[in-house]
Formats: sequence, structure tokens, C-alpha cells
Amino acid sequence: MKTKISQAVIGGIVATLAMTMVMFLAPYMGLPKMNAAAMLSMMMGVPVLIGWGLHFMIGIVFALAFLFLFVPILKKVKSRVVKGVIFGLSVFIFAQLMMAVMSLIFGGMNSPSGSMVLILTGGIIGHVIYGIVVSIFAGAD
Repeated sequence: MKTKISQAVIGGIVATLAMTMVMFLAPYMGLPKMNAAAMLSMMMGVPVLIGWGLHFMIGIVFALAFLFLFVPILKKVKSRVVKGVIFGLSVFIFAQLMMAVMSLIFGGMNSPSGSMVLILTGGIIGHVIYGIVVSIFAGAD
């Protein structure tokens, strides 16, 4: 029997994989190159392998937060997809805030190159896909 926690963990892993695929396909869609693991490793001064571990750990933690924090708040929303979109947008906003904080803590990071609109668009697309996949896997009814 699957528990809600194990479903959320699996959902976090699968959703992070889906978001990662979007990151790697972004340049083929006219969006800037995105690599969250490399960005994390660069900011923290750790090997990129640790950045990948952190990337997936964050994906799992957010999926658990979805289960325990967002599902109760969004109980009137019936659609898993709509719940996922709301969650994905919330995670995107939180991620942007945390990147700013981490930049202050760990020292500045390189300014992104390219159109800021396209960078933000790619980030929103990736996080919304993440949110929808988490919502579907975590059994957010």
C-alpha cells in the first residue's frame, strides 16, 4: 500500500525529472539554457554532482510541502492540474526569492545572459510542469 508520503516523494522525483527535461530542451524551444544543478553548485562552491543531489532533494521537499501545506489550503480546488499550476507558480516565486537570498549569503552569482523575459518564461514553464506532475502523483484530491 502506498502512503501519501511515499507518493509525494515519488512525485517529487518524477516532477523534478520532468522539470529537468524541460530545462535541457529549453534551448531547442528558443529559451535560454537552464541548469539548476549547475547554478546551485556554482553558488555554493560544490561539485555539480552535489548540485544535482540538492536539486532532487529540493524537488522532494517541495512535493512534501505540497502534500502537507498546499493540499489543505487548496481543498476547494477540484482539478489536480489547477492545483499543480497554482503550486508551480508559488514554487517559482519562492525559488526566485531564495536565489536572491542565496546570492547574498554565498556571494554574487553571474548575471544571466539573454532576455530576462525568456529566462523568466522558461522558469515559469518548468515550475508549472513540476507543480502539475507533483499534484498528479501526490494524489491531491
